[in-house]
Order: sequence, then structure tokens, then C-alpha cells
Amino acid sequence: MMFGRSKSELPTPDAALPGREGRQFQVGGPHLVLGTPVETQVPEGFESAVFGLGCFWGEEKTFWEIPGVWSTSVGYAGGQTPNPTYEEVCTGRTGHAEVVRVIWDPAKLSFAQLLQVFWENHDPTQGMRQGNDRGTQYRSIILTTMPEQQREAEESRERYQERMTEAGYGEITTSIQPLERYYYAEEYHQQYLVKNPFGYCPLHATGVAYA
Repeated sequence: MMFGRSKSELPTPDAALPGREGRQFQVGGPHLVLGTPVETQVPEGFESAVFGLGCFWGEEKTFWEIPGVWSTSVGYAGGQTPNPTYEEVCTGRTGHAEVVRVIWDPAKLSFAQLLQVFWENHDPTQGMRQGNDRGTQYRSIILTTMPEQQREAEESRERYQERMTEAGYGEITTSIQPLERYYYAEEYHQQYLVKNPFGYCPLHATGVAYA
């Protein structure tokens, strides 16, 4: 998913693209695999969080396959530019990462289980890239929606750092912070690997187990 110019440093607020007040495209729906709404509020009793593991095409599939996940979507978060487009995110001047929003039923799936999937399905030590996908939009990031998630995610990072160090890897660069705003990506990105089953989006798992 290399498009346009990649950046290795996050832009300062005054250097970020200005964006716009409203979204300029449709998101689509329902979910092509789960049958649930893509653009939706979190149902009562359910939870949500946002994960960035690199290219969001393949990572969305990773999450929608987990029992207990109610809906997934792909989008942009963690930056400054309001209502960005894909092309703008790819310039590196929005500060946003490509991310997957996951909504799940906590009676069937725990946040701890999702964290394990997150850590085991990419290389969180690579900084502003995943494999050959280079740029700030591909960085490793967890965006939490409640204080309990923030605490649990930070503890999981410490735990996985021990595993990674034992395996000979360097420092984890994953950012963990409360979610401020999530922007849906364009319709053609949603469930991309259903629409394009031979699409390019490799996973970059290290093979290091979390548990």
C-alpha cells in the first residue's frame, strides 16, 4: 500500500494538513462478512478499541475472524487532520495511522485476547513502518476507549517486551493512548480483502508468542 510520499516523523500541528469540516465520501455497509453495520455507534454492553498494525487491509481480516467480534471497520486515527482522505494520510502530513476499529461482545471476547492478537500479528519494534510499507501511517498504535483498557494495554506492552527481548528483538515502539477521534476510511477500503481476495497486504508477525 505504498502511495505517494512516506514520512518517518510525525508532523507538528502547524505543519499538518488542514483537512475539512465534513467527510467527502461514503463508508458503505453492512459488513460483508459479519453482516453488522460498518458505520455505527457501539451497542450497549459492547466495547470498542482501535488498533494500528500497519496496512489495514489485512489487519481488518485478522480481527473480523475472531469469535466475539461484532463489527470491524478501517479508518484513520492518532493524528491532527480532520476528515482526511487516504491520499492525504499517505503524504505523512496528517499524523494519522491506518487503523482498525473493533467492536466486540465482552461476554464472548476479552480485551486481553484482542491484545494478544494485536501483539502476535505484527512487529511492534519497527517504528514508522511494517516491512516494506514505510511511513508514519504504518506505525504500531493502540487507541483505547476507557481507562481500564489503557492500563491493560500498557501492562501488556511491558509483558510482550520481555518476550521480544528474550527472542532478540529491540524496543517496542507501540504508542498507547486514549482515542480522541476516529475517521472512517473510504468505502473501497472496508473489507478490502473480500472485495479483492488477491490484494497485497502481508502480515509481519515475528512468531514471538504473547502468552
